[in-house]
Amino acid sequence: MASDATLFSKLGRIWRHRWIDEAAVRHALPADALERLGGRVAASERRHSGEIRLCIEAGLPMSYLWRHAPARERAVMLFGKLRVWDTANNNGVLIYLLLAEHAIEIVADRGIHARVGEAEWAAMTQRMGAAFREGRFEDGLTQALGEISALLVEHFPLGENDFDVNELPDEPVVL
Repeated sequence: MASDATLFSKLGRIWRHRWIDEAAVRHALPADALERLGGRVAASERRHSGEIRLCIEAGLPMSYLWRHAPARERAVMLFGKLRVWDTANNNGVLIYLLLAEHAIEIVADRGIHARVGEAEWAAMTQRMGAAFREGRFEDGLTQALGEISALLVEHFPLGENDFDVNELPDEPVVL
């Protein structure tokens, strides 16, 4: 009986992820909202040496669904694939939103993660989740960008004569 429940759970998850598509992403975050968020990332990065990437995905690929892999696993993989880990000061941060599961993951490179406790990342995720539950996706991401920017300015500020090198694209990634 337990294997039937597991099978139904797996099939339900697959259905949820296949049902939602890029149209749902466009509904949650229209093109103009994505453009504003990219502008906010660019403005933030002029104040510190860190890099911030936003990644929004409708549903997980089938290979993740069959293995019942969590959203966190996908976020960590994208952290590497989008080269967020590959910054000079190890201070890149990925904000990953998986619409099919209403999952939010923040993956921070070791340079910033060593300075910010797990509880602070979790609290940010909770605040974003509250905005998302109200359908305010842009507001939730804007709030998180502001909080992450403040941490990066505190721990990795640009000096008066420092030149900001934009190591990664600023526009959000939609998968």
